Amino acid sequence: MRWALIKAAVAGTTMVALAFLIPLGLMVQQTARDRAFTAAERQAAALGPALAITTDEDAIVRAVASTDAGGQGRMAVHLPPPESAAGSGTAAGTAGAAGGVAAAPGGTGTTVGAQAPRGVPGTAAAAASGPAAGATIGEVRALDADVATAGFQGRSFTVQVPGGFALLQPFAVDTARTAVVEVFVADDDLTRGVATAWQVLSGVALGLVAISVLVADRMGARIVASARRLAAAARALGAGDLAVRVPVEGKQAAGSPAELHEAAHAFNTMADRVVQLLAAERELAADLSHRLRTPLTVLRLNAASLGEGDAADATRHAVSQLEREVDQIIRSARRAPEDAPAVTVGCDAAEVIRERVGFWSALAEDEGRPWQLTGAEQETPVPVQRGDLAAAVDALLGNVFRHTAVGTAFSVDVLPTESSVIVLVGDAGPGFTDPQAALKRGEGHGGEGSTGLGLDIVRKLAEATGGDLALGASAVLGGAEIRLRLRLRQDGTAPVRTGRRRGRGPLFPR
Repeated sequence: MRWALIKAAVAGTTMVALAFLIPLGLMVQQTARDRAFTAAERQAAALGPALAITTDEDAIVRAVASTDAGGQGRMAVHLPPPESAAGSGTAAGTAGAAGGVAAAPGGTGTTVGAQAPRGVPGTAAAAASGPAAGATIGEVRALDADVATAGFQGRSFTVQVPGGFALLQPFAVDTARTAVVEVFVADDDLTRGVATAWQVLSGVALGLVAISVLVADRMGARIVASARRLAAAARALGAGDLAVRVPVEGKQAAGSPAELHEAAHAFNTMADRVVQLLAAERELAADLSHRLRTPLTVLRLNAASLGEGDAADATRHAVSQLEREVDQIIRSARRAPEDAPAVTVGCDAAEVIRERVGFWSALAEDEGRPWQLTGAEQETPVPVQRGDLAAAVDALLGNVFRHTAVGTAFSVDVLPTESSVIVLVGDAGPGFTDPQAALKRGEGHGGEGSTGLGLDIVRKLAEATGGDLALGASAVLGGAEIRLRLRLRQDGTAPVRTGRRRGRGPLFPR
C-alpha cells in the first residue's frame, strides 16, 4: 500500500510539475531573447544624439567606441552620403544589387551607398559609384539591401546573420538623410541564463516530487500501521489469544483512516462476542458433565456391592476412572482460556499404550478376542499430554470392540521414527466402507451409543502435533487399520532407536 501511494504521488506531482515548469521554462527562454534585443536597442539608441548633431566620421568613431557594443566590435554605423551628394540626386532613386536607392516620401532621393566588404572592421568609404555613396564605421554583418530597406522604411528590424542576429536602427540626420546603426546580437546572448534557469526549475521539480513522496510515505505508513495492527490482532485471536484488542483511541489510532477505524471497532466487537460465546459454551459443557454425576454415583454404589473378584475390581476401576474423567471435563470447561497451560507436557507413548491395552485386554479375554502388542518395549516420548493420548488410544480400541464381532482379533503396533511416532491399530473385521466419511466429525454410523466423535478427537490430537490420522485396510489381519502419526518436537525430543515395522506372527490369546 505504501508503494502504491508513493507511485501515485510521484505520478501526480510529476504531471503537475511538468504542466507548470515547461511553460515557465519556455517563458524564461523568450524573456532572455527579448532582453538581448532590448539591450541592443538601447545600445543603438545611445548613438541617436550623436548622429543628430554631426555625421563627422571621427566624432562617430569616438561615439561608437564609448558604447559597450562598440567596444566589443558588435556595432556598425552606416552614414548617409555627404549633403552635397545628396542634394544632386534625383527625386526618384534606383536601388541596385550592391546598394539601394529609396525614394523618400518628400520626393528627395536618399541613397544608401555601397558598403565596405562584410566582415572588414574599421572605417571604409563607399565603393558604389556616384556621389550617393556613404561611409560605414565598424564591423558590418548585415547585407546592404537590408540596410537600405531599414533606411528607406524608417523603422528598425532584425535580420539573421552568421553567428546571431543584426538589429538595424535608422536615425534621421536631417530631413533628407538617414543613418542606420547596426548592432550585432550573438546567439549566446539569446540563451544567456536559460540553461541555469532550466537547472533551477528541474531542481524545483525534483524537490516537489521528493516532498510528495515523503508526505505519501508518511501517510501510507500510518495506514499500513493501522492495517498491520488489525491483521496482527486477527492472527492473535486465531491463535487463541482472546484478550487481544485493536486500539481505537489514543496515539496509535490517531491518523488511521475512518474505514480502518470502523474495522477496528467491528473486530473488537467480534472478539468480545467470541469471548462471550466461549464462556457460554464452557458453562454448558460443565453443566452437561455435572449431570453425569448422579448416574455415576448410582453406578459406583452398584459396583461396590459386586463383592470380590476380577470382574468386580475391573468394574470399580472403570467407574473410578469415569468419575475422574468427568471431574477433569468440568474443571477444564470452567477454566478460562488464559489460565490454560501454555506448554504442552510430553509423555511416554509406549507406557501409555501398554497401560491402555492392558485395560482392554480383560474385556478381550471375556469376548475371546486374540490380540497382540508390539513395539512398546522401550521408552517412546511424544509431545502430548498423557491423558489426551490415553483418551485417543481408548477411542481407537473402543471402535474395535464396538464395530467388530465378538472373537475378532486386533493388534496394536508402535513404530518410532526420527521425526514421528506411528501407532497402528488393526483388526480382522469387515473394514471401512467409506474411510472419508468415517473421519468427518459427527458423521460416523456406529450404531447405538456411537456419536461419531471418536476418530475426530484422535485426528485433532494428531494434527495438534503436526501429524495426521489415516484409515485403510490391514495387510496382515485383512480388516480395518487406523494409523495415528504424532510428530516430535523440534527441541530434540525423539526416540532413541529407529527401525522398520516388525512383521506380526500368528495371534494367540493372552
